[in-house]
Amino acid sequence: MVMINLPKDLFYNQIQPFSDFTRVTELDLYHSLPDDWIVGVADVVDSTGAIEAGLYKTINTIGASIIAAQFNIPGKMQFPYVFGGDGAAFAIWPARREASKDALMAVKRWAFEEFNMILRVALVPVREIRAAGLDVAVARFQVSDGVDYAMFRGGGVVWAENKMKEGEFQLEMAAEGIQPDLSGLSCRWTPLKPKRGMVLSVLVSPNSGAASGAFREVVHELLELVHHLERDGHPVPVEGPTTSWQPKGVTQEAHASRGKQPYWRRLIELRVRVFIAWLFFLTNTSTSEINPSEYRAEVSSNTDFRKFDDGLKLTLDCDEPMALQIEELLEKARLDGVLYYGTYRQKEAMMTCIVPSTATNDHMHFVDGASGGYARASIMLKKSQGK
Repeated sequence: MVMINLPKDLFYNQIQPFSDFTRVTELDLYHSLPDDWIVGVADVVDSTGAIEAGLYKTINTIGASIIAAQFNIPGKMQFPYVFGGDGAAFAIWPARREASKDALMAVKRWAFEEFNMILRVALVPVREIRAAGLDVAVARFQVSDGVDYAMFRGGGVVWAENKMKEGEFQLEMAAEGIQPDLSGLSCRWTPLKPKRGMVLSVLVSPNSGAASGAFREVVHELLELVHHLERDGHPVPVEGPTTSWQPKGVTQEAHASRGKQPYWRRLIELRVRVFIAWLFFLTNTSTSEINPSEYRAEVSSNTDFRKFDDGLKLTLDCDEPMALQIEELLEKARLDGVLYYGTYRQKEAMMTCIVPSTATNDHMHFVDGASGGYARASIMLKKSQGK
């Protein structure tokens, strides 16, 4: 991992993206964050219980809202972030700390007032992480001409999340009634049906006692195995997802975008807009801002179905034989003391999106299993760790 000396707010911008995901564990792609940067982490308390109650779309929306609120801070600049299903992580430079703190506290208040969900949020100095003997290094994986996603390694993000859960570095809620700016947060696509029978969520974390080379070797072997799937198991069709005139996610979007107006009024407004948009997509009618077929194809390209966040995370359109091969490979590596892992099978995937503008190609789409996904797989991963 490499340290680069750049103006603090330009550090992430200057990292050269890579486009071959099989290189994701190569150390020379990663650059250590400056000492005075800050890592932001957040997750929903008892997300498992909410999932059991059928609220996973809500959980995903809250997870994506953490990133949306950071994007909408005035004076927009690029920064590294990663969506985790029931939470998110990101990193920011010192001058952005107070604005980032305010946005996190506002999202915490919003999640409680709109959904009665308790959200843990924290800002953790990189210096504290390094004092614990760990690091936070980032790379940029280019998924399309318009979008790249941050990859994290070094163990620091996991350490920050664990400290947050222990009560350290946590932030309080904003004052009652304060709303975050969640402009662009959208949840309008229909659930994604797999072509090959299942959506498989996969989490793979290194065993700290194993040689890093051994972990990288297994990850590479796993990615080579997944490469046998069409489009590496991408769960979104190449032509893009479908939409409906009455998508389930519009209720979450109403909560995110209502501002000070009543929820019911915003919901009616959105339903009218969604119906009109659905007609344009149904008839493939272009406007001055959007070509429906091109936009849907961009959605597929811009999806984060694979990433590295102190470990490998995959959401795959997969068949049972391939799922068994993946689990056999990972179980052998676990028994060899190389890694820990968790998987979860489900019948659909879902997306939660941040769309700055439909006229540009920089819209972001976070995909997860529709029945628990990463959160469910993490239960199995923790058991493999003996937790």
